[in-house]
Amino acid sequence: MELQAELIDVVRDIRSGGFRLALSMQRVPSEIDSLWGKPLRVSMKQWREKRSLTANGYYWVMVTKISEKLSEEGKEPISTTAVHNILLRGYGQIELVDGEPVTMFVLDTDEAYKKALNAETYHIKPTSHTKIGKDGRTYRAYRMLKGSSEYDTKEMARLIDGAVSEAKSMGIEVLPDEEIERMLSAYEVNHTNRQ
Repeated sequence: MELQAELIDVVRDIRSGGFRLALSMQRVPSEIDSLWGKPLRVSMKQWREKRSLTANGYYWVMVTKISEKLSEEGKEPISTTAVHNILLRGYGQIELVDGEPVTMFVLDTDEAYKKALNAETYHIKPTSHTKIGKDGRTYRAYRMLKGSSEYDTKEMARLIDGAVSEAKSMGIEVLPDEEIERMLSAYEVNHTNRQ
């Protein structure tokens, strides 16, 4: 079960030396009675609203249409993975650790650029910063990007807005703004009803 809660107190138990956590939540699931006195596996992380699968599906429709349009106009096909990475670079979220962007240096070659552009398991964005390595070769700084599967509703809305904007600029037909807004708010409505 997954529940939204707020941590309101942590107390050390004098007898056991363990900690007791107090959580505040809007409802308690009916299964709670079967959990008393049993070992539990607990995982806690900051709550983020999940995006609508419908919104996610529409995003990938836009990615596919952009890929097809660019492939028609270009000398060689451009994959949906490359389009996804281009959109993440323009409208996505920088990965932060302790509030600082994650930066890596990659050999500054066309081959390395193309590999990063078509990567499926990681997403990086080139910057204008380069440096000469100890080996005498040039390296370019890239910023690590969050994968869109980690986006909350607000972050996904920005990514979809970017994809729609790019599609419109290429003459690709998009859904009316009202329909896009409906898709983006669908998760929040469904989430509220489940609480």
